[in-house]
Amino acid sequence: MGKGSSTPKETIDLLQWEREHWEQGFDAIAGIDEVGRGCLFGDVVAAAVIMPKGLILDGVDDSKKLSEKKREKLYEEIIEHALAWSVARIDAPTIDELNIKQATRLAMKQAVEQLQLAPDVLFVDAEKIDLPVRQHAIIKGDATSQSIACASILAKVTRDRLCMQEWESQYPDYGIAIHKGYGTKLHREAIVTHGPTPMHRRSFLTKLLSEPEPTLF
Repeated sequence: MGKGSSTPKETIDLLQWEREHWEQGFDAIAGIDEVGRGCLFGDVVAAAVIMPKGLILDGVDDSKKLSEKKREKLYEEIIEHALAWSVARIDAPTIDELNIKQATRLAMKQAVEQLQLAPDVLFVDAEKIDLPVRQHAIIKGDATSQSIACASILAKVTRDRLCMQEWESQYPDYGIAIHKGYGTKLHREAIVTHGPTPMHRRSFLTKLLSEPEPTLF
C-alpha cells in the first residue's frame, strides 16, 4: 500500500434487511425510530415510514451523522416518495408518569397506528412495540436499514423544528434552539438559574435540582 493511501471505508448495504423481507413477500416494510430519548426537556418524538419497494434514496443515513441542511433535504425527499408516514409525540408529564422507555414505546406504537397503510412488518431501532405485527428490533438500525434511517430523519427534523420554531419562543431563557433540550452545561445552568419549565422532565432533573447551591465567601 503506497504512502498516503488508506483502507477503503466499508460500505453498508442499507437495503439488506429490506431485500431479505421483500423476497419473502413482505412489501410494506415500516421503519420506526425515535429522537429525544435522552433530553431533559420536551417531547420524545417517534416516526414511522413505509418506503416504496426497491427505492434507493442517496445520502440516507443515521440522522445523527447528517448535517442539518442534509437532513432537511432528505426529509422533503422522504415525504415526497413515502407510501405512508407519520410522527407521534409524547410530552414530558407523560414521560415522567410512564418512564422514558415506556413513553418511547408508546410514541412508536402511535406512529405505527397512524400510518395510512397497514405494514406487513416493522423494523424498529433496538426496541419492541406492543402491536400484533411481525417486527424486528435491529441494533443500530438507523445505520443499517434505510427504512429505519428514513424514520430517524423524519423524527429528528420534526423535533428540531419544534425546538427552534416553537419551544425556543416559549422559553427563550433556556437556549432550546441551541442544545435541543439535551443536558448541556448551558442548559443545566439555565435550569438552576430559572428553574424547570412545565416542559422539563422532572424525573430527569432529580439530581440536578437536589444539588445544593455553591456557598459564596
